[in-house]
Amino acid sequence: MIGLGTIVNTIAIVAGGLGGLVSRRFLKERYQETVTKAIGFAIMMMALGSTLSQMLVVRLSADEAGQLSAGLDTQGTMMMVVSLAGGALLGELLDLEHWFERFGAWLRDETGSQGDRQFIDAFVSASLTVCVGAMAIIGSIQDGISGSHDTLFAKAVLDMIIILMMTASLGKGCIFSAIPVAVFQGAVTLLAREAAPLFTEAALSNISLVGNVLIFCVGVNLVWPRTVRIANILPSIVIAAAFAAWA
Repeated sequence: MIGLGTIVNTIAIVAGGLGGLVSRRFLKERYQETVTKAIGFAIMMMALGSTLSQMLVVRLSADEAGQLSAGLDTQGTMMMVVSLAGGALLGELLDLEHWFERFGAWLRDETGSQGDRQFIDAFVSASLTVCVGAMAIIGSIQDGISGSHDTLFAKAVLDMIIILMMTASLGKGCIFSAIPVAVFQGAVTLLAREAAPLFTEAALSNISLVGNVLIFCVGVNLVWPRTVRIANILPSIVIAAAFAAWA
């Protein structure tokens, strides 16, 4: 069934969020603050590890005697810089963060959560955490083209745990990250067959690298709130994909 991966992923996020709400009742405010920062550092380390695994490559060389030596080199640096800088400029012009926050404010008001001061930040942080990663894009493409749900099923388990922890510390705004996941992954799944030629191996690699940098920024914002307007850097993912065609 095409789209089953996104459906399961969405349900898992809601389930994790509900579990987080139950846990939140037993956490004092200072515990919630510490858990939030701990999650932030964990997300930063996971994103950093994924980023470095793509950027660092082992180069083998042989001397005149035929002895091999190995060294570390980097790749994708220029693509990353151009994508992030260009994406940030475009995102600031469009002010995507403002529209993201407006949608979060609408959800807060519609759900009667006006008294929840963290609702918008929780919604934005959680949504970016579960939407931006490579698994969301690659898994949705696999779902749309071959009907393979394995990647999105694995992502569903990870997202459930992440949203459970984030909801326990930030509040119920995290639960509504299920909405952008359903819309984004569902759209990619539906368009995957038509757009398949665009998703080359190089394009997916670029998307994954830049996406991991954005996830790192999500962790930064959890530790140091409102440091980076991450939604305004989202166009960098599109530029990263286009960069593969130009290179």
